[in-house]
Order: sequence, then C-alpha cells, then structure tokens
Amino acid sequence: MSEAYDLFVIGGGINGAGIARDAAGRGMKVLLVEKDDLASHTSSASTKLVHGGLRYLEQFEFRLVGESLREREVLLANAPHIIWPLRFVLPHVKGMRPKWMLQLGLAIYDRLGGKKTLPGSHRLDLRKAPHQAILQDSLKSGFEYADCWVEDSRLVVLTAMDAEARGATVLTRTECTALERHADSWTATLEGDGGKRTIEAACVVNAAGPWVDTVARTALGSGTPAHLRLVKGSHIIVPRAYPGDHAYIFQQPDKRIVFAIPYERDFTLIGTTDMLYEGDLDRVEISAEERAYLREAVTRYFRSGVTEEDIVSTYAGVRPLYEDKAASNSTVTRDYVFEVEAEGGAPILSVYGGKITTYRKLAEHALEKLAGHIDVPGEGWTADAPLPGGDMKDGDFAHFLWEASERHPWIPPEMLLRLARAYGTRLDIVVGEASSLEGLGEYLGGDLYEAELTYLATHEYARSAEDVLWRRSKLALHLPQDAILAVGAWFDARREAATP
Repeated sequence: MSEAYDLFVIGGGINGAGIARDAAGRGMKVLLVEKDDLASHTSSASTKLVHGGLRYLEQFEFRLVGESLREREVLLANAPHIIWPLRFVLPHVKGMRPKWMLQLGLAIYDRLGGKKTLPGSHRLDLRKAPHQAILQDSLKSGFEYADCWVEDSRLVVLTAMDAEARGATVLTRTECTALERHADSWTATLEGDGGKRTIEAACVVNAAGPWVDTVARTALGSGTPAHLRLVKGSHIIVPRAYPGDHAYIFQQPDKRIVFAIPYERDFTLIGTTDMLYEGDLDRVEISAEERAYLREAVTRYFRSGVTEEDIVSTYAGVRPLYEDKAASNSTVTRDYVFEVEAEGGAPILSVYGGKITTYRKLAEHALEKLAGHIDVPGEGWTADAPLPGGDMKDGDFAHFLWEASERHPWIPPEMLLRLARAYGTRLDIVVGEASSLEGLGEYLGGDLYEAELTYLATHEYARSAEDVLWRRSKLALHLPQDAILAVGAWFDARREAATP
C-alpha cells in the first residue's frame, strides 16, 4: 500500500520549498520532490537580491513592490546570516530617465512597505570619492538607496531543512513521472536513486518553475489555462571591478537596468538580461549576445571596461513568468499567479511567476487558495520564525560573529566569517567537538575541511561536488582545481561506502 500525504509538492526551488515549509508547520503531512538538487535551476540563477524592485514602479506594480518591501524586512530578520543590507548607487544619465522621475520613484520606494530598518534614499555627487575614480566623467550626479543581498541557493536549502524539521519529507534526485487523478486524491509515480514507487496525496502543488506546464500536462493532459512566458536571465562574473561594498545600478538605452554587485569578496557580479527562451530547460547557458550586452553595459559606465577575457564564470536561468501580454520581456509582470484546477477530481495548484523576495508570502497565499478545496489547518506562522541558523539575538550578526570568535579562536578570521555567514548559529554543529583545524578532518583545499562536507551531506542534501561548490557555497570560484577534484573524490568515496 502506497504512503498517503495531505500535500504533494513538485519542485525544489524557492516556491516549492516555501509552500512545503508553511504547510508542514501547520501540521499537514507533506512530501516535496525535486528531480535534481534543491535550487539547481531558476532559484540559484538570480541576481541574489531581496528587494522591493525599484524598476517595477514604472509598470505601476505598487502592490508587488509594497509586499516585497515588507517581506524584505521579514526575511532580513529571520535569516540575518544569509541576508544583509546592500547600498545601491544609481547614476543619472542625460537623455534617459530624468532626475525628477528617479527622485519621485525613490520617494515612493522609501514610503511603500511600512516600517523599515534600512535607511532611505538620498542624492549623491558622483564627482567625489569613491565614485569619481570609478565612473565615467560624464556621470556627475545620482542617488543612493538600500536593499538586501541574499545567498539564494542557501535560502532554498534552509527553507527545505526547516520544512523537514517540521515533519515534511524532502526527496531530491526524485522525479514525478506520472500523475493519476481520482475523485479525492492523486496517485503519483516517483523515480529516483531508490527506484520506482507510488504515493497518494489529497492535493498536488505544481511548483516546477519552468516545467510548470509540463507537470500540468502530465496531471491533466493539457497545460493550465494560464500561459507561460519563459524569460532567460544571464550573469557574468569578473575580477573585482571597483573598491567598496556598494553596488551600481545602470540604466540602459533599451530602458532595462543592469546591476554591478560586489561578489564573493574577490569578484563583481554583473547582470541580468531578459531574453525569450525556447531551448532545453536542462541546459540553459549564456549566449555570446548576452555576454556582449553585459560587457557593453559596464563599459558604458565604468572608466575601466570589461573584456571577454575578464569573464571568469557565468550562469543563466529561466524565469517562469505569467504571460500578461507585455510587449517587452523586461516589463512582463514578476508577480505570482496561481491556477487551481479542481473540476472533476482532486485539486492541483500551479504556481506561475514570483520572485525570491516574496516566496514566504506566496506560500501563505497558496495555502489560502487551497483552503477552499482541502483542509488546511492553522494560520500563517512563518513571519516570525527564523530559518535554520538565523536565530540570533536581535538579528545581530556582528555580535554573533564576535561570540563565535571567542568560542573558536583557532579558526582563521576569514574562514570563520565564511562559516558564520553560511551556517549562522548552526556553526557549532559544523565544527562539532573540534578544537583545532586538524580536528576538522581531511583538508580539501582553501579553507575547506571534511567536517563541513560531512555536515552538508548529512543535513543539507548535498550529494555531489557541484552541490557544495556552486550552490551551498561558491567555493568553486576560490579553490584550485586539485581541491575541486578532491571534493568530487570525497563524494565518490562516500557513495561507494554506502553501496551494499
């Protein structure tokens, strides 16, 4: 007899993980499946911002911006280790958006969303340090405002971990290959490393991101009534392009914007693009056209441009946006839309659109939507619930880091900062009983030791070197090739040891 669940969530991105967490915390029996690794597609390919979305004001998306700004405060309080404030500098460019428009937009931005912990916007003289030495001479004035940075993949993983801690079952490398609908339940066929099996569920949540219509066709024999627009966004990573901890936001002649953001201490992240995508969803890559577009965007503003040879890495992802018939890929709504199909059998809810910043609220709204079709106990609870590692007194990361340095004076400062940022208050679980670097086990390279790999494999669903080096961290940008190979060999040995 197959196991039965209240809610079967397909998709291990930010929306699926958020819905699974909220439902599990209300006492529902939840199963989440992801065909690859958590956050292995769209949710790890973002610009890594928790923000209101200043540019969405031009599309009169006041509800979305207001909700995003309120959620920015909630997420910052609940995950201060992986989310932190970031200042953005917006130069004024003659012939583009006039100063009055920028100032009005920022004034609205400052006032939407209610109470804020981040400072408001203000004017800047770009002829003064540090901007004068970084930007072109033609850029003389601008504005500065605040939003937040987020470790996007880690946000997904921590949300899934919390869902599991509250009773959900989380299965990675497990694909739903068939869905059979009954009057009051679904039968799902799952295939993964453990073979094939079936489960029963009262309701299906289709949070498969770019595959949302594929899952809908599997379930219903056709796509959902909503139409999907797949828009690719790509980024390039270059060696650190300028000093300082601030980001730049660059207006483009096509009315898009491009960010230049301090990244992983030694690099600058530049993105993103907006291109209609019709290719293989499992092999999404930046195009030569996008690389050139982003390089030109930076060269238009910085004194020192970016060459093709400067690019050390790239990434690209596809956003599953709700088709609202917007003329431009950059103006199609980033708001989320639900489609519930409950005619003729058990319900299925499909999720379109959304952004990382609003994932928690999206989850609440999804369960509200389902409450008319299945029993959804309790009320929303996640607003005041820290994510794993985020339970710091007053959300004070600096104080937590100081206390951690007192407990572990043997950990080098840069390594301690990286571990504290990644794991927060779970740092002591990673370190265990070690009182020296040697006590952390095998040395892999850089500041990576076996104890961290063991923790990631045991607690964070990591199964491969890529899971660790590109999603749960960005250590691949810092480690030498022999260390990267050593991580792969460590996971190979772990798999072999587990094989009967």
